[in-house]
Amino acid sequence: MNPPPPPRSSKVAVIGAGPAGLTAAYLLTKQGLPVTVLESDPEYVGGISRTARYRGFHFDIGGHRFFSKSKEVEDLWTEILPDDMLQRPRSSRIFYNGQFYSYPLNAREALFKLGVIESALCVLSFLKAAAFPRRSPKSFEDWVTNQFGERLFRIFFKTYTEKVWGMSCKEISADWAAQRIKGLSLTSAVINALLPKRKPKDPKKVIKTLIDTFRYPRKGPGMMWETCAGKVRQQGGEILMGQSVHQCAWLRDEGVWEVRYRDRQNAVGSVRAQHVISSAPIRQLINGLSPEPTARLKTAANALRYRDFLTVALILKDRNLFSDNWIYIHDPSVRVGRVQNFKSWSPEMIPDPAFCCYGLEYFCFEGDGVWNSSDADLIALATRELMQIGLAQPGDVVDGCVVRQAKAYPVYDDAYADNVAIVREELQHAYPGLHLVGRNGMHKYNNQDHAMMTAMLTVKNILMGREAYDVWRVNQDAEYHEAGSAAAESSVSGLRGVPSRISS
Repeated sequence: MNPPPPPRSSKVAVIGAGPAGLTAAYLLTKQGLPVTVLESDPEYVGGISRTARYRGFHFDIGGHRFFSKSKEVEDLWTEILPDDMLQRPRSSRIFYNGQFYSYPLNAREALFKLGVIESALCVLSFLKAAAFPRRSPKSFEDWVTNQFGERLFRIFFKTYTEKVWGMSCKEISADWAAQRIKGLSLTSAVINALLPKRKPKDPKKVIKTLIDTFRYPRKGPGMMWETCAGKVRQQGGEILMGQSVHQCAWLRDEGVWEVRYRDRQNAVGSVRAQHVISSAPIRQLINGLSPEPTARLKTAANALRYRDFLTVALILKDRNLFSDNWIYIHDPSVRVGRVQNFKSWSPEMIPDPAFCCYGLEYFCFEGDGVWNSSDADLIALATRELMQIGLAQPGDVVDGCVVRQAKAYPVYDDAYADNVAIVREELQHAYPGLHLVGRNGMHKYNNQDHAMMTAMLTVKNILMGREAYDVWRVNQDAEYHEAGSAAAESSVSGLRGVPSRISS
């Protein structure tokens, strides 16, 4: 066996070439700092925000609207990809009981499609909830019922939420409902449906659930991150693909980190750096730390769990049956949770205008029956369900492929906040120069703009030589605050956004 090569030398080692990792690398190399990025995927950058390709068709893994309340994030997107961002209309619907409903809900359409009797019952249910709300709502079901009434909860919230998270709405904490549906009520939905839309001058006042346009790269979100990776290299940074990090060693006597990695043929390498920025799942990072983490730290990290999903991309003859970006499937008779139309995201993602490409998303846990199904079985299932929903006819589907996405969503159980707090506390005291960013890196359900903001603030801290910004306070509105006494308050910690079970 050949001896391992001598360690590379860098100012900063970045684990993961997703939105957070590449944002950090771009901003650091722009300032002239040597950076080495280590990405386990041998082909794609962008993480879950990559663009997968199959026979000339491009498709998005999860759907990524480029919209942020942060001007700094919007400006960075423009800087990286100035000439290739399309302004796209937001169009989405809900499929329920054989009918398609606009989303956000259009009051007149919902009245017509639900029927006069069902609509009247929904209004009565809403009035009942307003007059006699569930006291001290603990569950997602309690909270949404208080906001919209029990009947609208069952129609437009229950089935989809349970598909995504694999647990009953009675078990999901009300805290997540308040965060996820923040700013939206039945009243605001009706007002948006009945009155002419006026865009707020301040983008921070836009309810994200109700935005009607967004930007999108011509060839999908991966175009942004592939271009960003190219700019990192042009600015002197290294991006090593197909390299899985297996150990991060803090060499205390030398005051540097040594990040050790291997490729798929088990060839090993390492890089030494003063700082490590990690967007890897916390569990994976902690289990590869040296010196050996305490039992308390390892127990906390190993208790963190994830929700996975897969996309079945079907290529089919275009019969103009589906013009939305995506459709939420609230029908319990099919397993699919959401269907995307990649042609509506950008026509340039489809090489032949006679065809279209739909992405059917199935939420699951890695290793369960759906995850372990063969690609052929999944393509057959998706084809049947697409026809059952009414978005295809027999013979329309001509080809397909499957993309599995492990650890797509961090799951917040009863103990997640305590476990993440333990991780933060112990890393801060025992592992200087180690920075956590991004969705999995911080175990936070960040959108890509939030992940980018955590990287931006981390870069500012590194350049300033001190923790001037509390990265953990970046929240779902991509806001941040300078560190101070408020940073210690759990209520503003930013640990939010993914459903947790009701505390016992």
